[in-house]
Amino acid sequence: MTRPTTWTLAPLLALSLALAACNREPETVDPVAAEPTPSTSQQAAPVEPIELEDVVETTSDYIIGISYPPDIEQYPGLATELKRYADNARAELLDAVEERGDEPGAGLYDLSLAFTEVLDSPGLVAVAGDGSMYTGGAHAAPLLARFVWLPQQQRMLRAQDLIPTQEGWAAVSGHVREQLHTALSQRIDADKLPPEQRAEVVRTAGGMIDEGTEAEADNFAQFEPIARPDGTLSGLRFVFPPYQVGPYSDGTQSVQVSSAVLLPHVASEYRPLFAGS
Repeated sequence: MTRPTTWTLAPLLALSLALAACNREPETVDPVAAEPTPSTSQQAAPVEPIELEDVVETTSDYIIGISYPPDIEQYPGLATELKRYADNARAELLDAVEERGDEPGAGLYDLSLAFTEVLDSPGLVAVAGDGSMYTGGAHAAPLLARFVWLPQQQRMLRAQDLIPTQEGWAAVSGHVREQLHTALSQRIDADKLPPEQRAEVVRTAGGMIDEGTEAEADNFAQFEPIARPDGTLSGLRFVFPPYQVGPYSDGTQSVQVSSAVLLPHVASEYRPLFAGS
């Protein structure tokens, strides 16, 4: 079932005015630098076992809380990816604390990050990472990452490998945009806006949707597999952080895309994962 998409009118109207005067606020923090993706035909080398421990740090300058799923160490490669993401987020926070120095009235900086298991099956393991990092300003920056692991091949499944063609991302983009625009239109209709306000909300919010769902793999990099009782996938849930397809006040949004839409464009080696293949 698709998670509901909620639109808050007041922040959208305020955002439309703010965008006329300044650039969009920074998007989701990504503490992990991009790295080359192994060829889909290659199996990654085995990774040494790793032990993950939850992190709780409290000082007069910052607070850090990081939690991991139980027993995720049985997949050492995946556990390593989670720890690397968390370690980089922690390092980024500590760098911000150091740069701030003894600035009076700055308040506590904080990092909150929780990893939760989405799927654990012989063919796929998926973990969601959600949280926030506050280093000053009006509000915290969201942290959002999705990790889809292929245990038999010992490597991550990435969006650009799953759907390798521009045509495929155009199909996904069109489907996702339709759902997001429909939700926006329904919200505006329910609020019975005057024509001039309606036009402004449609222009501003609709523009964010179109920009954030352009037909590029990077725009759909965060996804969760949706499993059927028989273990095959009925589709994928694409997850979008604040600012990508809506204002900060709307939080994280997601759109489910069925296997019927995806399968014609999925790389041949991954099609057996999906129902209807």
